[in-house]
Amino acid sequence: MQPHHLELLAPARTFDIGIEAINHGADAVYIGGPSFGARSTADNSVQDIARLVQYAHRFHSRIFVTLNTILRDDELEGARKLAWQLYDAGVDALIVQDMGLLEIDMPPIQLHASTQTDIRTPEKAKFLQDAGLSQIVLARELTLPQIGAIRDAVDTERTVIEFFVHGALCVAYSGQCFISHAHTGRSANRGDCSQACRLPYEVKDAQGRIVAHDKHVLSMKDNNQSENLRDLVDAGIRSFKIEGRYKDMAYVKNITAHYRKLFDEVLAERPELAPSSHGRSTFSFEPDPNQNFNREFTDYFVQGRKEDIGAFDTPKNPGQPIGWVSKVTAEHIEITTDDPATELHNGDGLCYYDLQKELVGLQINRAEAAKAKGVWRLFPKDPMDGFKDLRQGVQVNRNRDMSWVRTLDKKSAERRMGVWMQLAENNEGLQLTLTDEVGHSATAQMAIAWQAPKDSALAEDKLKSALGKLGDTLFEPLDVQLALHRPWFVPPSQLNALRRDAVQALETARAEGLPRLPRAVPLEPPVPYPEDTLTYLANVFNQKARDFYAKHGVKVIAAAYEAQEELGEVSLMITKHCVRFSLSLCPKQAKGVTGVQGTVKAEPMQLINGKEKLTLRFDCKPCEMHVVGKIKKSVLNAVPESPVQFYKTRPVVGLH
Repeated sequence: MQPHHLELLAPARTFDIGIEAINHGADAVYIGGPSFGARSTADNSVQDIARLVQYAHRFHSRIFVTLNTILRDDELEGARKLAWQLYDAGVDALIVQDMGLLEIDMPPIQLHASTQTDIRTPEKAKFLQDAGLSQIVLARELTLPQIGAIRDAVDTERTVIEFFVHGALCVAYSGQCFISHAHTGRSANRGDCSQACRLPYEVKDAQGRIVAHDKHVLSMKDNNQSENLRDLVDAGIRSFKIEGRYKDMAYVKNITAHYRKLFDEVLAERPELAPSSHGRSTFSFEPDPNQNFNREFTDYFVQGRKEDIGAFDTPKNPGQPIGWVSKVTAEHIEITTDDPATELHNGDGLCYYDLQKELVGLQINRAEAAKAKGVWRLFPKDPMDGFKDLRQGVQVNRNRDMSWVRTLDKKSAERRMGVWMQLAENNEGLQLTLTDEVGHSATAQMAIAWQAPKDSALAEDKLKSALGKLGDTLFEPLDVQLALHRPWFVPPSQLNALRRDAVQALETARAEGLPRLPRAVPLEPPVPYPEDTLTYLANVFNQKARDFYAKHGVKVIAAAYEAQEELGEVSLMITKHCVRFSLSLCPKQAKGVTGVQGTVKAEPMQLINGKEKLTLRFDCKPCEMHVVGKIKKSVLNAVPESPVQFYKTRPVVGLH
């Protein structure tokens, strides 16, 4: 990808979703292969991926496959074989976390750094570039100046900087959360997170006082950078990633279309920039991020720390306000909509907050418009007596609009490339040349018996009209030129065959004009890693990964947390989110407040969910929070999948 190209990178859980991501304007799609993909239930066969590659490449869109779990020694060979299969299937790049993959016989396929590699500093970004990674996704927690500093440290001719612009937010720095493994034995670094961050917790301070009760204090709102795209472009981001390999078709269609429209506006303003793939998508709906499941939106830390990044009340989708309850009966409720034009449908999902601020869902079985404009009689699917605190005056939100769902169930986008068409004469007969919008060109020829048309005045228009019927192809005519000394009569069947041959020739020329992305060559001698000691936080889970870091000058290398060598209390999660700050108990916030200054200290807190207890410790200098705990005996007693033993220090080799 060239430094002036912008890439919209969309997720796909399945082949079908990948196709629709392309149709809705994705320049690249990332998808899981049959294994090792950091999403335990989002696997796809190599055959399906090969079909997706074939379709994407017609638009010069790229397909990246996730191979981003940390691997045991006995899995490296399987990962190596899979990498070669994916390379043979035409995949453009692999997204990796485990550096052991750089030490084995991998195909010459481009490698991208997964979010799990936790890139927060210019030093780490430059190291990964120099070690042979061509595209690096930065930590979601970075601010614009921090992103700019990374751009200044790397060679943007060699390295594409990628950033998440939409979707669910993991509260931890990616790759730095071990709560799931400690409590359940299910490793987030191996694609099987139990999502402890979405649970409700009681929060206690150092004196044991309850500061918050039953709050989802580790649950973040969803990421939405729609307002920051120009700033991110200026800061050096060139690949804009949508989160969501677990998400459904409607989400991928809607969110891809939403960002495609925004990027097309940016590209229209800035002629020095260009999309990294070809063709224009048109939509039969108006994209709207609010229509998909979301926990409300935040732009997180991009514009600096904000107070409202958490979805503390509920990890569910609160939807959009549409009205209020005006009447409750034993069989139904009546609601008055805020906008009289709002329509409700059978199957819509509504919700409201009860008196404990818990979100209660209500699915409409039957919706009837009352005589009064904007008043609706709603019969829920479940019995009325089960809805807690449902009463007159309660605000009602809609979190599923069946009309919208049905719109996206149908065909909702077309992607076409413009072509210039020229029909000319040669010695044998006619030749049709097609040239696409980026300059690929192809010609088809056909011998004909020269025949004058019955009506010369209409003949030219008829020829142009017939040639321009590109139908179900990927192309649409920008202009049709006739370079003939006079219009001829050409039988429709012959003209159709000529056009078909020209389209096929152009598809072939475009396929030949798509170069394979080159694998970056690591610098020699190997560049030193920014640190000489690695703890369990580096996720080193196999001997090859250990060899990689040793080769890059690291002296002490601990095994990954999943090796179960860390038996005491350790940081199970490191996060930029701060519970003290969110509860207005931050010492920095208290500075200068009369009567408070000096009395608020960043003392530890406790999170309690049932029998689970975690300690919060606050590192105020870098403004980070550590969630501290230890591995459960039940996890330790389970047979470890593959014990790993590394030397904590270099072994002393005896003389013989």
